[in-house]
Amino acid sequence: MDEKAAVRALGALAQDVRLRIYRAVVGVGPAGMTPGAIASELAVPPSTVSFHVKELLHAGLLTQERDGRHLIYRPSIDTMNELLAYLSAHCCQAVTCDAAPVAADTACTTC
Repeated sequence: MDEKAAVRALGALAQDVRLRIYRAVVGVGPAGMTPGAIASELAVPPSTVSFHVKELLHAGLLTQERDGRHLIYRPSIDTMNELLAYLSAHCCQAVTCDAAPVAADTACTTC
């Protein structure tokens, strides 16, 4: 992932409704969600969902598929993994940390 793509993805997630939409779609995984299901779950108007989903699609964080008359939005896990790899590329002075995940309030012991 390059810097422009990272900024676009982070910018798309830097808004409360878009972050909630992304988390909802990730929560259901590959099955995806329709705009109506997203609107219902998050208690936001369908027009709001459409507006914010457009930004998540543009950032590559969601994919869209048409199933008959319905649109299905799915998370692009590959894009999120690329973003996380980009953000952590210089962790521990670019040395790979092979240790098990540690608690957020615990310092990395492998660096």
